[in-house]
Amino acid sequence: MFSKTCEYAIRGVIFIAQKTADGSRIGIKEVAAGIDSPEHFIAKILQELSRKGIIQSQKGPTGGFYLDAQSRKHTLADIVHVIDGDQIFTGCGLGLKQCSETKPCPLHNEFKKIRDAISKLLRSTHLGEFSEQLEHKLVFLKR
Repeated sequence: MFSKTCEYAIRGVIFIAQKTADGSRIGIKEVAAGIDSPEHFIAKILQELSRKGIIQSQKGPTGGFYLDAQSRKHTLADIVHVIDGDQIFTGCGLGLKQCSETKPCPLHNEFKKIRDAISKLLRSTHLGEFSEQLEHKLVFLKR
């Protein structure tokens, strides 16, 4: 459903949200270890998310990645949009370019319900929502 890059992006941002809730910053090595990601790969992803304003970064000895109050208002859909585009929200279940309401593919009507439910979930889930569940080990970011 999501690209591998998008999966790492979502996991990374949720991890950063948890670890920086107290106003601190977190480095790439800790993020990579915390979500079982290759360090170089997650670094590129987080740099892109920082450029797009989803997360913040600060250079220097006290630097790292973090989420401020405004960033915590972003949704999972914002991450998906930056990394994978809007295909998951608008695309055909069979990957057909011509699929539409007037010219549907065999999966169109049922897939549209699933796509709309996923869209609703991603658009209503904010980045700061998982910190408490992660702290109490009710949910996990590592396999």
